[in-house]
Amino acid sequence: MERIGHVGKIMRYPVKSFSGEAVQSTRVMDYGIYGDRSHVITEKIRHRYLTITHFQGMVKYKAAFTGGECPDDHYPPVKIIGPDNRTYDWEDEEWREELSKQSKKPLSFKRYDPLHVPIGAIEEENLLIVTDASLRKISELTGRDAINEQRFRPNLQLELLNQMPFIEEEWFSKRLQIGKEVEIEIKRHCERCMIITVDPETGERDANVHKQVITQRNNHFGVYASVVKTGTISAGDEVWLK
Repeated sequence: MERIGHVGKIMRYPVKSFSGEAVQSTRVMDYGIYGDRSHVITEKIRHRYLTITHFQGMVKYKAAFTGGECPDDHYPPVKIIGPDNRTYDWEDEEWREELSKQSKKPLSFKRYDPLHVPIGAIEEENLLIVTDASLRKISELTGRDAINEQRFRPNLQLELLNQMPFIEEEWFSKRLQIGKEVEIEIKRHCERCMIITVDPETGERDANVHKQVITQRNNHFGVYASVVKTGTISAGDEVWLK
């Protein structure tokens, strides 16, 4: 095995398309990071997930679990922070009515079982991975000093020993060991959509970000991975290429 770096950040998004939370340590389940996209909002009329693609104001809402990870029969309570910094519980009707009014859509709210969050709520694979070297290169291509990694909504940001941008695209069909327990398989590119045009802090759009990813990277940024072995990971864990 070759040591390639360590885990820089672990990101979880308890509510699909809301801004998420950085966690120091968590379980990796068969579907991905514990509780990732475990709570979803759907449109009653079109019967689809409400996402930033349909209402970019979702990114102004933040979601985080309160307290430690619970046994497998329930989640910790989810805290919602609205655009005005007011705090709500997931079940609170006030923010739900506010979101429905802002999005101009009748909405439904669902929570998946802690043991299984389906693909669809989770994106196309269990995990989305970016690297520090690639983030810096994308920042450079878009003329920025830095880009908030949450714009790309990764689960793991890896800090690499070899600071070659996009080297992760050479890992397809290979496996990474993270810490002592977790093993994942790198599957393919992440093809990007308009979501990356939306600033995760302000909710404002900048088409140049997506334009540069399209023209410079064939609309690819980040890589998808599937879970091979579950377990616990922490920020700082060493990552090995098998």
